Amino acid sequence: MTNQAQSNTNRMRHLELSDVGIDFPTANGPFNALQKVNLNIAKGEFISLIGHSGCGKSTVLNIIAGLYQATTGGVILDGVEVNEPGPERAVVFQNHSLLPWLSVYKNVELAVKQTRNGRSKAEMKDWVQHNLDLVHMTHAADKLPSEISGGMKQRVGIARALSMEPKVLLMDEPFGALDALTRAHLQDSVMEIHSALGNTVIMITHDVDEAVLLSDRIVMMTNGPSATIGEILDVDLKRPRNRLEMADNIQYNQYRHTVLKFLYEKQRKVESVSAVASLVKKPKNTSNNAA
Repeated sequence: MTNQAQSNTNRMRHLELSDVGIDFPTANGPFNALQKVNLNIAKGEFISLIGHSGCGKSTVLNIIAGLYQATTGGVILDGVEVNEPGPERAVVFQNHSLLPWLSVYKNVELAVKQTRNGRSKAEMKDWVQHNLDLVHMTHAADKLPSEISGGMKQRVGIARALSMEPKVLLMDEPFGALDALTRAHLQDSVMEIHSALGNTVIMITHDVDEAVLLSDRIVMMTNGPSATIGEILDVDLKRPRNRLEMADNIQYNQYRHTVLKFLYEKQRKVESVSAVASLVKKPKNTSNNAA
């Protein structure tokens, strides 16, 4: 286990979050969602963000994607400040977001046309096919989204993101809506793709086993408001990782226990604070019948 400062020490600054904080306007004044989020991510790392609902995981991801502007601090990718969306940071959402009137091939092709990168038509066609092959979806290239399963749709969403050749792949609970078996297959596919491409991946998850299986580091967020990084866990497990072997791996289970303990203690603290607050707000009994 390392704390936030230790985990950031001596890492190559491929992606750097420095004192990131954000306020959202409300009728009662600014709401501070995040504060002092500091994280250095090396090229090719697989990072998972985990924490209870409302801890700011998606907000962090959206700031990295350029969809939100930080109120304080900022994000630097390869020496350039992030202040708007860009193809070097592709996002895979929990909802696949495929265009329903376009085929699987055309959905990926649309992203390739947006980035193009000097490719000819023939080269673009080969690139679309290559990315569909990465996620094992070449056989369904001519099908519409309505004609394929949820897991297949998510594979296409990943292919579309990869086709943009992003420096950073951002995944917001990409397997959250899938059944357990499909989820496991896609986790294996993501590990295979990450191994082949060596791209930087930042994934939001609520699944502790998923975080330990896939990650190089697990970033555990404190509860909001004013959420921040509570702890960072380095996952020192050899790759490639086999989920069946991991089930009996002592180190794997120690990592799993560490994350569960963090999440449980944070939740217990929140429940304790809520209970005290409700007692404080409870009106005193002014009835004269108490005797």
